[in-house]
Amino acid sequence: MNCGTQVHGRFCHVCGQENVVTHQKFWSLAKHFIFDILHFDGKFFHTLLFIFTRPGFVAKQYVQGKRISYLDPIRMYLFTSALFFLVFFSAKAFRINPENKSGRLSGEDRQEMIAAFQKKLAKHPGDPVLLKSMAMLQDTTIAVNLDSLDRDQNAIDFTDRKYTSVVAYDSIQATLAKGQRDGWMKRSLVKQAIKVNGKYGNGTEMVNVYIETFLHKLPYLLFLSLPFFALILKLLYSRRKNFYYSDHAVFTLYHYIFSFILLLLVFGSSRLQEWSHWSVFGWLTSALLLAWPVYLFLEMRRFYQQGRARTLGKFLLLNIAGSIILVLLFIIFLVLSIFQL
Repeated sequence: MNCGTQVHGRFCHVCGQENVVTHQKFWSLAKHFIFDILHFDGKFFHTLLFIFTRPGFVAKQYVQGKRISYLDPIRMYLFTSALFFLVFFSAKAFRINPENKSGRLSGEDRQEMIAAFQKKLAKHPGDPVLLKSMAMLQDTTIAVNLDSLDRDQNAIDFTDRKYTSVVAYDSIQATLAKGQRDGWMKRSLVKQAIKVNGKYGNGTEMVNVYIETFLHKLPYLLFLSLPFFALILKLLYSRRKNFYYSDHAVFTLYHYIFSFILLLLVFGSSRLQEWSHWSVFGWLTSALLLAWPVYLFLEMRRFYQQGRARTLGKFLLLNIAGSIILVLLFIIFLVLSIFQL
């Protein structure tokens, strides 16, 4: 009925639609709904079982064309990543709540703050705001309000000079020779920093907003890292002509799926330790984290069918190159987060 092909059997061999009557009864719709849910759940847990018990097996089966028994890697990635970040953002609080927000500092805290401001003054000698803060800290008769100091400590700064406004920055830049002016990128960063520092009257509030903005970009960062991870594998196994880039992408997807589920187990174990104070959960958390590199090594061995020594060498290169890519993406997303404050 969908493509006009003469069908022999339950499913069309051209478009794949099930051969059912045009107008279904409500019970028939309900049965299809239940079947689809159980079919997804059944495939999900079946695939997950093999992912955890036989590293690299599901990816190997998939690229060999044995796909009907396992959940599609893209669907499974979307589901597990959504589940992971749902738990991640609901279970974790990434906010800075400084104690002793106001009132008299202890002697140790005061000395730490003085040392921090001395470092700032070394970069910005004669800065009136820093000098005033230093005077307040050094006068032990004053009960210092940390709000008045916190703003300068957490300010975003891309230059050695303080600017009160974008207009002041543009005016100073206009007086400089062309070769001495800041480049396009630095100008953009400095202007955004001035706006952000002026927008948030409290340094802690700015840091909290920044952390939240950046963390909500983590799903995009990880998703963007997928093709780079697959590209590194493609380069490492460039002599293996039987492996296409798409095969490395499938391997990467299933590895990320394992990583998401493993991190969920780490979160669960960590939370149980906090709740029960049993050291066994601390050991379990450590064991789960150590399992990740071991799993990747075994996964590479089974999927690419190479010896231990050669796999170990490529495993180390993969982790080094992957770390560099993640750091670069991390920096890019950090800068992007500043522009969204």
